[in-house]
Amino acid sequence: MIRYLYADELKTAPLLKETMFLDRADQFKIRLGWDVKLEDNGYERDEYDSHNPLYVIYQKADGTHGGSMRLLPSTGRTMVNEHFSEILGGGDVRNPFIWECTRFCLARNTEPRTAAALMLAGGEVMENFGVKHFVGVFDARMVRIYRMIGASPEVLGSTGDGREKISVGLWSFTDEARMRVAQKAGISAALSKLWFERAFGSDAPKVSEFA
Repeated sequence: MIRYLYADELKTAPLLKETMFLDRADQFKIRLGWDVKLEDNGYERDEYDSHNPLYVIYQKADGTHGGSMRLLPSTGRTMVNEHFSEILGGGDVRNPFIWECTRFCLARNTEPRTAAALMLAGGEVMENFGVKHFVGVFDARMVRIYRMIGASPEVLGSTGDGREKISVGLWSFTDEARMRVAQKAGISAALSKLWFERAFGSDAPKVSEFA
């Protein structure tokens, strides 16, 4: 199932919190070899986890983390603007209708449809919060994953070549894309909506509240 939790709500789901940050360490530090720092408890957390982001988390049947992504309004501090602006020619992305999506993580041996389930959940956030686009940085390995689940972004800029290529992308979520991703995820529209409403009710906050 999908969980939507702000950082200050993670304490209500300690097992999910622990396994998410440990899986992030496993993916980014161990498997990908990124230059990220780990905390003494083995967690991978960075400065943006301190700004109360919204985590979209795929929770496995045993209560542990299967996959996740982190969302922040682009009107505040974001990784794209503070660390990757050169890819955009020195510009930045600041718009209340654009949110940044980072730390897209899939646990080892998670269910095959986890990535699609997360993208479908991202579509719920966009539709119900009034967000028009997600912006994010992704590496070459993610191109195949996005294409496979039918959620490829518009590429705003890139640097590097081959496996070292890093890009900034912009995602939208049309009705056609929703149907395509839902089919890949094997999740009905009704179930996806139910999971969202469990977190926010039927009256979700709008982007104007974050501007």
